[in-house]
Amino acid sequence: MKLNIAVLPGDGIGPEVTNQAIKVLKAIALEFNHSFLFKEAPVGATAIDQHNNPLPDATLELCKSSDAILFGAIGHPKYDNNPSAKIRPEQGLLKLRKELGLYANIRPVKAYDTLLDKSPLKQHIIEGTDITIYRELTGGIYFGEKHLSEDGNTASDLCEYSKHEIERIAHLAFKSAQSRKRKVTLVDKANVLETSRLWRKVVTDLAKNYPDVTLDFLFVDNAAMQIILNPKQFDVILTENLFGDVISDEASVIGGSIGLLASASVGDKYAMFEPIHGSYPQATDKGIANPVASILSAAMLLEHFELHEEAELIKEGVEKSLKLNITTPDLNTTYDNVSTSKVGDFIADFISNPKDTNINFANIHLGQSTII
Repeated sequence: MKLNIAVLPGDGIGPEVTNQAIKVLKAIALEFNHSFLFKEAPVGATAIDQHNNPLPDATLELCKSSDAILFGAIGHPKYDNNPSAKIRPEQGLLKLRKELGLYANIRPVKAYDTLLDKSPLKQHIIEGTDITIYRELTGGIYFGEKHLSEDGNTASDLCEYSKHEIERIAHLAFKSAQSRKRKVTLVDKANVLETSRLWRKVVTDLAKNYPDVTLDFLFVDNAAMQIILNPKQFDVILTENLFGDVISDEASVIGGSIGLLASASVGDKYAMFEPIHGSYPQATDKGIANPVASILSAAMLLEHFELHEEAELIKEGVEKSLKLNITTPDLNTTYDNVSTSKVGDFIADFISNPKDTNINFANIHLGQSTII
């Protein structure tokens, strides 16, 4: 298969982790005789510095002409610490989602057996957790009309949803549940919000088309508590933009590090794949950023094109790296010299030699090939 992939590394640790995802995809291409062509473009704070625009026209056009987009991260302290800034890195990501119609964000959350002790939650609570969160991505309060009074003392953000916006992501969530444990949980605030009441009505009606899937409901505050108390009760979580943003970040504690969580943002025509962590500017160029989320996002990219064997091999490589503690400092308390790039090296080497598990740890620390 030949794929043209737009690469938007972005800010902070984005370029470092994206480089590891590309490294792994190149190993897959070599092993399975695919052709993946990568072309890079700026976005976020980097693009503002270069073009005074967080999403330059050339970047958007590259995305539209590509088969898929591999995204890094955006954000910079100089904007985070300046709430009055008129141009912000996040505007580039929001515009990209809107322009490409990326209405569904898909975020898997898994508790790896080898990392159960890394989570702040008790092992018996998280063991066996396997959740997929479907977050609506182009509607709601993030995209609604915004107003600030002339005196700067009053502000408002409009939260708005249509039946169509709800139905199209709900169908994806129910279809996913059919191949999993056949349960969808709608997370809303229907006791207070009119938009949530519309969500509940539309999803209830739509669920009749999926009689093999159980539908239940949780208010978002209760859902936030249940994810901590009993995450194993969930299969597929379906929710709106703001709630999904918060819930999915909260769920990252289950795995022990936000550096493990990948995501896909898909629409009817385009698809983008990115880790859910931010730009983590404090770690930039230090070699300590966890690239696994970006690498697993690359696996989701392959799954999107039905390259399931290839995606599964990446996941096996990730699991092997975690089992052997070939991980960055957020998860690694044994070895102090496993960098971002060395994790990528190991997983790429595993793809070429998946049956060879004789690991030479000295080579890891020397930065050489990890499989012998």
